[in-house]
Amino acid sequence: MSDDGLSPALIREATAFVDIEAPPPDGLPTAHLVFGTNQIQPIEHVAARHHRGLAPLIIVTGGVNRHTGIIEGQWFLTELLARDVPEAAVRCEDRSADTWQNVENSLPRIHEALASGLRITAVSKWYHRRALHCLATQLPALDAFHAHGWDPVYAGQPVTRASWPSVPDGERRVLREWRECSRRVSEGTFRAIERHEDVWT
Repeated sequence: MSDDGLSPALIREATAFVDIEAPPPDGLPTAHLVFGTNQIQPIEHVAARHHRGLAPLIIVTGGVNRHTGIIEGQWFLTELLARDVPEAAVRCEDRSADTWQNVENSLPRIHEALASGLRITAVSKWYHRRALHCLATQLPALDAFHAHGWDPVYAGQPVTRASWPSVPDGERRVLREWRECSRRVSEGTFRAIERHEDVWT
C-alpha cells in the first residue's frame, strides 16, 4: 500500500481507466478539439501539429475560467495566432462553463470537421476521461475518435501518470474522474466507450 492507502493494483487500475491517450496514426491529419483550461500545454501541442500538417482544423473551447478570469477559448485563439497558426484554421467556442458545454457549444464546428472528412482528436488533461464521454454521449453517430492527453501542473507540481498518487491535487482529481465516469456509465448518463489501440469507440 502507498502512504495514502492506495494499493499498487488500485493505482494501476485507476490510471489505466482514466488515461485518454489514443493518438491518431502517424501522418493522419485530424481536427483537434481542445477542451478548456488555463494551462498552455495543449496549445503548444496543437500548434506544433498544425505546422506539421496534422491539425488542419483546431476547435478551441472554454468560457470564463473560475480561477483566473480569462476567457479560455479567446486566450487559446490569441496564443495560437502568436504561434503563427492562421485564424482561418481555428474555430473558437468561448461561452462554455464546463466540459459538457465545451462539446455542446462546439457541435456545429465538430460537424463541420466531420463533414470535411476529418476525424476528431480530443485534447485534454491525460486523466480527463469525462471529456471523451461528453463527446461520445452528445455525438452518438461518432463511432471512432482519437485523443491526446497532456500533463497539467497544480501548485507547481506536474500531475503525471506516474506522480498522481503522491500529488494531493493529482490524487483527488484522478480518483474523482475514475469514480464519476464509472458511476455515470453505470447510470446510463454517459455513453460507454472503449479504447482499441489508437482509437476510442
